[in-house]
Amino acid sequence: MKFIVRLFFLLLISVQVIGQVNFEKDFFKDSPREQFILSTRNTQSHNTGNYDVVFCRLELQVDPAVYYLNGKATTYFKPINTALKTIYFDFTTQLEVESVKYRGNPVEWDKTSNDELKIEFPVELTTGILDSVEINYFGQPGSSGFGSFATALQCGDDAIPSMWTLSEPYGSKHWWPCKHTLNDKYDSLQVVITTPSRYRAASNGLLISERGEGNKKIYNWKHRYPIPAYLAAFAVSEYEVYSDWVPLENQDSLEILNYIYPCNLEYAVGRTPYTVPVLQFYRTLFGEYPYVREKYGHCNFGWGGGMEHSTMSFMGGFSELLISHELAHQWFGDKITCGSWADIWLNEGFATYLEGLTYDFGVNPFKWNNWKNTNLSRALGSPSGSVYVDDTTSVNRIFSGNLSYSKGSYLLHMLRWKMGDDAFFTGVLNYISDPELIYGYARTKDLQKHLEQASGMDLDEFFNDWLYGKGFPTYQLVWSQKDGKTDIVLNQFQSDPSVEFFNIPVPIYLQGNGKDTLLVLDPAYSGQYFNIDVGFDVQQAIFDPDKWICANSQVTTGTFEALRANLRVYPNPASDYIRIESPVDIEQEEVRLYDTSGRLVFRQNQFGNDKTRMEISLLDLPSGTYMLKLMTSQGMHSQKILVN
Repeated sequence: MKFIVRLFFLLLISVQVIGQVNFEKDFFKDSPREQFILSTRNTQSHNTGNYDVVFCRLELQVDPAVYYLNGKATTYFKPINTALKTIYFDFTTQLEVESVKYRGNPVEWDKTSNDELKIEFPVELTTGILDSVEINYFGQPGSSGFGSFATALQCGDDAIPSMWTLSEPYGSKHWWPCKHTLNDKYDSLQVVITTPSRYRAASNGLLISERGEGNKKIYNWKHRYPIPAYLAAFAVSEYEVYSDWVPLENQDSLEILNYIYPCNLEYAVGRTPYTVPVLQFYRTLFGEYPYVREKYGHCNFGWGGGMEHSTMSFMGGFSELLISHELAHQWFGDKITCGSWADIWLNEGFATYLEGLTYDFGVNPFKWNNWKNTNLSRALGSPSGSVYVDDTTSVNRIFSGNLSYSKGSYLLHMLRWKMGDDAFFTGVLNYISDPELIYGYARTKDLQKHLEQASGMDLDEFFNDWLYGKGFPTYQLVWSQKDGKTDIVLNQFQSDPSVEFFNIPVPIYLQGNGKDTLLVLDPAYSGQYFNIDVGFDVQQAIFDPDKWICANSQVTTGTFEALRANLRVYPNPASDYIRIESPVDIEQEEVRLYDTSGRLVFRQNQFGNDKTRMEISLLDLPSGTYMLKLMTSQGMHSQKILVN
């Protein structure tokens, strides 16, 4: 944001600049942007990296019965780093530009093939000085993603049309000229909507005024918190309006403002009060509601799900899970927004997990197991996918229900298991309260930093396996009991070769003769053997009874003992080779050799034609101790091998 403007130009515009500065101080005097530092400018769009967007006043004229829009966007910005004579906004070629004005005078503009509006200023603008440009436009908006601009009939009633926007991930440019990046937020937003008087208009922030003008009504909404372009929204239709209230400290309260289709009113009135205890619960875990100086609300719209627009979620229904999910986004996704669509799990994984936490911590505890069963099943439905999005050009990939939502939520569930509740919730609270992140953007590394600081753990391997790695493990738990001790072998098979071994503590529940115990094993490699004296006769073993781990499992009783008795592995110590021999055919076998660090140094999936023997060359291995693992349909055999 730097450039020096010539003195004569400063003199010419001094009155106008002073007016703008006063406007900024008035409009943003209570903005959290003054209190907190925005960071993570790392996702630049094509040409919008040379200015900092500050404020936009959107003035829209719409009729929900007509798929059409008249708009005026007055955007305030500050040039950064370099002299600014040309500015770009993300804007569809489907809408027509009537005029572009700078300080009341028309300026040159052009549309590019990249859905950008290019504006040429008559002079170079000064770095760091607040300035503005006015864009007047009209036409039939395009639509992308989940319907960035849409109209429909309310509840199928031919007499009641409805209009709404839903811009995530790339749809804002289809209905307003904006800076649609994940590195810069508008400090504040004003949306003024003119519509036929039979309708009401909903948007972000507070309704400052509504007034009649002939057969029209004008609704003036102001949002004084930082907001990314994709969270700006409006909806227009016939609405019934009522409020729920959340008690706060000092006899204060927060309004939950509900704009509801008349056909859904009875249903919604019975459902939206659920928001009150959920919001109170989120406040206890993650700090104050991020927009406490304004409101929270629900706006009925004609889409099958929900969208977490800041301060007012657009809702296609009012189930417990949908209410919890969209409200959770006000912290995770709105207050702190993912700094890349590749990290959308920071939005959707958290919102999905918070659905479950409302059950786990008592808002509705009887549904906690159902939540785990449902999301575990979904996460296991994508055996070759990663939580990290590897193709951000695909909207379906970004918003994969199996990966970004369910597996993303289970990633958090596993972190909680690995770290323990105290460290996990402390780390998450520190993340969502970080002054360098709040009302800005974050990447996974930012969350990882706070979790590591709270737990004292190095979580690189965890995130490499579970976030960037693809698929999930299937565990084979093989156990038997002899001489009062319990033998356990944990085999692990991966659904995708991108991960060699998923490291996570494994809970095993043992039960018998009225006694039980929960073991927590921490295997470093597949086939690791554990011999444990539990003090009672075990009759049943259950893998991960509380469903902490994103994995499939199979429990087998006692089958590896017979295999151990009949297998020969020789010579040991060895130098050039080792041989494995069995008196019977071995089916579905896999042989692995690990070094002392748990690194896989040899793997072979088949014995060959002779299913009773194989030979492994050791010529390329340095001297040392190794662990041999033989996984078969009859069980698993492990044995230490000394290589000279």
